[in-house]
Amino acid sequence: MTAAEQTSTQAEAEATHGVTLSDAAASKAKALLDQEGRDDMHLRIAVQPGGCAGLRYQLFFDERTLDGDLFREFDGLRVAVDRMSAPYVEGAVIDFVDSIEKQGFTIENPNATGSCACGDSFH
Repeated sequence: MTAAEQTSTQAEAEATHGVTLSDAAASKAKALLDQEGRDDMHLRIAVQPGGCAGLRYQLFFDERTLDGDLFREFDGLRVAVDRMSAPYVEGAVIDFVDSIEKQGFTIENPNATGSCACGDSFH
């Protein structure tokens, strides 16, 4: 391996985020992308100011790559977190629940010290 290849490999290894997707979440996200017929997009997880608790999660499909994006792959699904959101979601686990009571993506975030009653925002 050349020095340039080793540096590139190290940069790729360092450019990951600490969010984990469950198998169910990765499968559901991949199925949604397949329905759209898009193989040029990835799942983006971001944190934005807003909501009743101060910060709001955003999960959406994106074709853009932003400067400083951190990526991980889960069963063929690329997941991006921008560098500003990464500290807020470090160690978070995203799951997909499909039950009588609830259907949708859930986020267990060890960095959230509290959340609102609707569950859409945190602080």
